[in-house]
Amino acid sequence: MPSVFDVLGRDHLEVKRMMDDLETGPTTAAGADVSQLVLRKELVDKLIIEVSRHEAVEEMYFWPAVRRYLPGGEAMAEKAVAQEQDAKKTLDLLDRLGAGVPEFEELLARFIVAAREHIAFEEGIVWPGLAQVLSAQQGAGLGQQLEEAKATAPTRPHPGVPASPGLLKGAGPLAAAADKVRDIISGRGSP
Repeated sequence: MPSVFDVLGRDHLEVKRMMDDLETGPTTAAGADVSQLVLRKELVDKLIIEVSRHEAVEEMYFWPAVRRYLPGGEAMAEKAVAQEQDAKKTLDLLDRLGAGVPEFEELLARFIVAAREHIAFEEGIVWPGLAQVLSAQQGAGLGQQLEEAKATAPTRPHPGVPASPGLLKGAGPLAAAADKVRDIISGRGSP
């Protein structure tokens, strides 16, 4: 059974890979054509889906565990959740724009910088401390909760929804269902 760090680490690797692709991919300023911009927007849509699921399950299970088990965890969780709320606002704006709009690249660049900072904070500050205080069984149990929750997590950012674990556990599956219907209708996130 994968540990919490394995589950989150896989997510982080996927997000970093997508961000790397977006940083090196064609942009309007670099002369991208319409088909390249369509592919760019599709990759951003996939990034938004992945980050939205990831942040939702972290807010439901991971940050409450950090608060509960890690000395100083309350402050760490508050900092991380604030970063995640900012990311949701940026992703929500990005979700509404086409890749040919100048603001698109500005928002994407801002998101990538903030996301890299957030991932570094989690992996470099939070994870080592939490790894010291969680048993292998607790880490595996938390990893399983995260994996199961991703199946019913929202696929879009919801910046107006407070990062309350109880609220997210109750409303998250409903928001996810609505998101998935919108995704199907729009074709968003399809391979």
